[in-house]
Amino acid sequence: MNVYVRELSSALARSGVECDVFTRAVSPRQPAVVAVEPGFRVHHVPAGPLVALPKEELPQLVEEFAEGVMLRMSGDLSYDAIHANYWLSGLAGHQLKHALDLPLVSTFHTLDRVKAESSPEEVSSDEPHRRAEAEAAIMACSEVVLASCSVEADQLADLYGADPARIRVVPPGVDHAFFAPGNRSQARRAVGLPTEGPLLAFVGRIQPLKGADVALRVVEALLAGHPDATLVVVGGPSGPYGPSHLAELHAHVELAGLAANVRFVDPQPHELLSTYYRAVDVCLVPSRSESFGLVALESAACGTPVVASAVGGLTTLVEDGLTGFLVEGHDIEAFAASAAVVIDDPTLAGFLSENAASHARHFTWAMAARLLRSTYEELAAERLVGCG
Repeated sequence: MNVYVRELSSALARSGVECDVFTRAVSPRQPAVVAVEPGFRVHHVPAGPLVALPKEELPQLVEEFAEGVMLRMSGDLSYDAIHANYWLSGLAGHQLKHALDLPLVSTFHTLDRVKAESSPEEVSSDEPHRRAEAEAAIMACSEVVLASCSVEADQLADLYGADPARIRVVPPGVDHAFFAPGNRSQARRAVGLPTEGPLLAFVGRIQPLKGADVALRVVEALLAGHPDATLVVVGGPSGPYGPSHLAELHAHVELAGLAANVRFVDPQPHELLSTYYRAVDVCLVPSRSESFGLVALESAACGTPVVASAVGGLTTLVEDGLTGFLVEGHDIEAFAASAAVVIDDPTLAGFLSENAASHARHFTWAMAARLLRSTYEELAAERLVGCG
């Protein structure tokens, strides 16, 4: 989500739409306003203690945050629309919309009722029980609700009763200046990964929803035919189950004797992830739910085939048998077999790689900004501000 907000705001600014991003201050040393580039500013708004807090503690700060944002927005700055990202920002956006008489655009990134179907144990503790009701209220209040793909658009309508006429599909993009095909051997050396043998990657937050445990079992299954296979896990724990899930992964590696075949890498700066994508033969995306799947898109842009779960937005990003492979459920043997096909058949791997990179070129932040700019302009012209 941070990548989405940053890249989209930058693209919007370059297209002529001035963007002010308001986020909660997490340190007394943060400046009140940071000019990222012409037309794109980030405001650090105090709300609660000036430290980073677990996500589950943020709902109680929404009202204070909204009041702080309102003070900034009521000053010398002039706005035509509010764009809220995630349900907590949607709660603040709902308040701001009515206080300032501005249209509201909402992007949710993840949805409580979708998570409930795939990982109910996370929903019960990760968010307050009112999250789904809050999401529905925000959708009803929003003049426009953005979906990243057609699958998410259907989920918004089917699970929340969102008005299809208010839903706009605006796919995220990828920065092709960073995420592009390159030399695999050089990439492996650059990040200190084995220069020989099959190499697979899992990139993302370490939490049950993302399926890093599936990736471990996939490389374990591959070892019978590829004893030198290596999995690199790039990411850190997230959410209340993140630390315990990471501990479980390490314990599994130790008990299964996989220490020589699995490497854990801390979260990396976004622009450096491209080197990891280029270094590997296959990127595994075994998510239990996925509204879009930016990791799959970034991997494809680097020419690395993806083997992904056939869920959510991943079904719109991965063309089965053409740019990578989709696996129903979390069938470890099916994941391993698909990865092995790519590893064992250089001709197929090249075919998938070329198609993946070509397909990914259709996704740009500039295109997302153009679609969104037209939405903003339409709302500003109509000045239709309502709720429900």
